[in-house]
Amino acid sequence: MDARVFDKKKLPSRHVTEGAERAPHRSYLYAMGLTREEIHQPLVGVVSCWNEAAPCNISLLRQAQAVKKGVASSGGTPREFCTIAVTDGIAMGHQGMKSSLVSREVIADSVELTMRGHCYDALVGIAGCDKSLPGMMMAMLRLNVPSVFIYGGSILPGSFRGRPVTVQDLFEAVGRYSVGTMSAEDLDELETVACPSAGSCGAQFTANTMATVSEAIGLALPYSAGAPAPYEIRDRFCETAGEMVMELLARRIRPRDIVTRKALENAAAAVAATGGSMNGALHIPAIAHECGIDFDLFEVAKVFERTPYIADLKPNGRYVAKDVFEAGGIPLLMKTLLEHGFLHGDCLTVTGRTVAENLASVKWNPDQDVIRPADKPIHPAGGGMVGLKGNLAPDGALVKVAGIDQDKLTFEGPALCFDSEEACFEAVSKRRYPAGCVIVIRYEGPRGGPGMREMLSTTAAIYGQGMGNKVALITDGRFSGATRGICIGHVGPEAAIGGPIALVRDGDIIAIDALKRTIEVRVSDAELAERKKNWKPRPTEFGSGALYKYAQIVGPARHGAVTHPGAAGETQCYADI
Repeated sequence: MDARVFDKKKLPSRHVTEGAERAPHRSYLYAMGLTREEIHQPLVGVVSCWNEAAPCNISLLRQAQAVKKGVASSGGTPREFCTIAVTDGIAMGHQGMKSSLVSREVIADSVELTMRGHCYDALVGIAGCDKSLPGMMMAMLRLNVPSVFIYGGSILPGSFRGRPVTVQDLFEAVGRYSVGTMSAEDLDELETVACPSAGSCGAQFTANTMATVSEAIGLALPYSAGAPAPYEIRDRFCETAGEMVMELLARRIRPRDIVTRKALENAAAAVAATGGSMNGALHIPAIAHECGIDFDLFEVAKVFERTPYIADLKPNGRYVAKDVFEAGGIPLLMKTLLEHGFLHGDCLTVTGRTVAENLASVKWNPDQDVIRPADKPIHPAGGGMVGLKGNLAPDGALVKVAGIDQDKLTFEGPALCFDSEEACFEAVSKRRYPAGCVIVIRYEGPRGGPGMREMLSTTAAIYGQGMGNKVALITDGRFSGATRGICIGHVGPEAAIGGPIALVRDGDIIAIDALKRTIEVRVSDAELAERKKNWKPRPTEFGSGALYKYAQIVGPARHGAVTHPGAAGETQCYADI
C-alpha cells in the first residue's frame, strides 16, 4: 500500500502528540522506543483477548504481531494492548459461568477506556472465545473510529478412534458416563484427544457463529473468519487487516457507516443459515444498540423466520468450521444467500466495497456438501432458529430447531421447576426427572443469575442420557451453541423481575409450538395474577463486586442485556473529540 500523509488535526491522537504542551506525553512514547516520525503518525490500537485460560485465546498474541506489521507498513504506529476473556468451556456448569456474559461488557468497556485514555485513532480487534467477539465489535461501534475485526480462528477437530470429535462430545459423554453407557477409561481417553490445537470450539457454537456474523455484518475481511487458528494464512489476514485499517482511516470510513439496519439483517441471516448459536440473538441487538439502532430479539427472529438453514454444521450436522473454510469459506455461504434474495448486497464493508462487490468473483463449489444452495436448503425458512411468544414469554423466547424433525417441533407436558442450574443438574445427574416433562430453570436471567448462564452441562447430560427428545427445557438463562433438543432460552421477562416464568408451579402444563411460534402455560390470567400478588423477589447472592454492579444496571435479554443507553444517549462520539 502506498504511504499516506495523515492530517492529525482531525484525529484523536493530536491530544497526546501535537504541540509544545504535549512534550511530557511524547517523552513517554520516546521511552518505549518510538521515533519522532512514529509519534506523529496515526496511533492505532491493536487489542487482543490473549490469555492462557484456554486454547481460544492462546494464538492471539502471535496474530497481533502480524496486525502491527500491517499497520506499520501503511504509515501507522501500532500500540498493542490486551483485554480479558472468560472462556465458556471452562466456566460452564458452575458459578464461573455467571462471569461470562458480564465479560462482554467488561471487554467493550476496557477497550473503550484504553482507546479514550490514550487517544488512539483507529482500532484492530482480535478475539477468540464467545463473548469476546461481540464485546470487541461493540467497542468498535461505540468508539466509531475506523476499525477492523479479526477472529483468532477455530480449533481443529479431534479424533476419537477414527471419529471426528469436538468438546460437545465430551459434555455429552458426561451424560453417558452418568448412566453407565460410557466407561471411565473411555471418558478419560476422549478428554485427551477432543481439543488438539489452539483455537475456539470448532463447531457452529457461539464463537464461530459470531465469527460468521463479523463477515456478514461487514466488520471483518472476507474469508478471515473461517481459517483455523493453526493455519499460517491467519497471519496474512492479520497483516492485511493492519493495512486495511489505515485505508479506512484515510477514507474516513467508520463502523457505523458499515453497521446499518440492513447489515444487522445480514448478520441475523448468517446465524439462521448456519444453524448458529441462539446467543446470536443476544449479541446482535447489543451490537445494534451501540449504533443507536433498535433491533431487538423480535427483529432478529423475523430474519430467522425467513432465512433457510443451509450449512450442515455441528452440533446439528456433520461438519465443523475448518470444513466451511476449505469448502469456500463464509463468502460461499453469503454468495448463495445473496443470489436467492436473503442478503442485502448494497451494504458497505471494511474492504471499502459493498457485500455484492466483495462476492462478485465468488464461484459456487459443486464439489462440497458443507453448504447447500439457498434454494435447496436442509430446512426451509425458519429452519435454523425461531422466536416464540405467549403468556409464558411476553417479551419473547428462542428455540433452536436446526436438526429437529418437523414432527417434533411441538411439545406439551407438566412443568418440573428448579430455581438454579445447580439444582437442576443434580436432579438430571441422578435421573430424577420423568420423560414427557418440561424442565424449567429460572432465576438465571441477566439480572437474576446474575449473568444469564448457559446451560450446556445440563442439556448435554440430558442428551447423553438418551432423553434429548423425551423432555423439553425452558429457561430465562441461555443455551450454548452446542445445545441440542427442544431447549427454549431467553424467556422474558425473567424470573428475577417477576416474569411469568417465576410463577410457574410443578405440574402446570406448558405447551411449546415452534411451528406456530408460541409458548404457553395452561394457567388462566386470573390465576397468574393471583400468584403474582404472593411472589417476592429473591435476594441476590452478590452484594458487592462486578456481578453486583452488573445486576443493578443490566437490561432485558430482549434488547441484548446491555448496560448503558448506547448511541441513542450519546452526546459526543469519541471519534470526533
